[in-house]
Amino acid sequence: MYALADGTERKLYLREVIAFLVISLLLNSMGNGLTVACNMGSAMWTASAANIAHDFHFSIATILIVYGVVSILVNVILLQHWDWHRIIGNLIFIFPYGYFVSFWANFFRSLGVASLSIPTRILLDVLGIVCLGIAISIYQRVNVILHPNDDMTNIIRFKYVKGNPVAAQLLNFAFPSMVIIVLWVLFKEVVAVNVGTIIALFFQGAVIGWTDKHIFKRLKHRLDLIKVKQATVVAD
Repeated sequence: MYALADGTERKLYLREVIAFLVISLLLNSMGNGLTVACNMGSAMWTASAANIAHDFHFSIATILIVYGVVSILVNVILLQHWDWHRIIGNLIFIFPYGYFVSFWANFFRSLGVASLSIPTRILLDVLGIVCLGIAISIYQRVNVILHPNDDMTNIIRFKYVKGNPVAAQLLNFAFPSMVIIVLWVLFKEVVAVNVGTIIALFFQGAVIGWTDKHIFKRLKHRLDLIKVKQATVVAD
């Protein structure tokens, strides 16, 4: 939804939806790719996927796609019904997304990011985390096509924790955190977990909340896909 000067709201035009989605997908995949290339700590889901890929010798793109499918099933449980519009949107997002992240990671490695000094890599890693938070805020508000992990945050935020983005993001990170811990115990090695991971764990939700209010301020959350369906389930 888009807020007008008179206080009313209108639906986004198709060209606006496309523009916001392109911007957010670019920021999201680029930010994630940058954190992977810096190797100073990726966001929780990406770090978890990187550890599975490393320990079991899979492509990180493949793991990200599998994670997406698992998240879709979890979202169905959280919503307590099948929302095929939402599921199709999630699927459209996840299949190119994993390869975009892999592309950006390889691109930044080709620029020599991995050989930069540790302080520089930490700064770039934090920049990647911030880009990720900004991107999530944008396409969560558009709420047409979302990555299922971020759709999960949206569902938790507005259905279970009264709109609190920090609490929602922490709950969303519970599963990838457990995966990282279990793999660390089993394989005695952890990759893609560093300063950036800690920052993402505790501050990514805050970045999302800040972006909601300060970047594209008139772009508002479209909550009908959560609230209307929720009311329908209760009525049944």
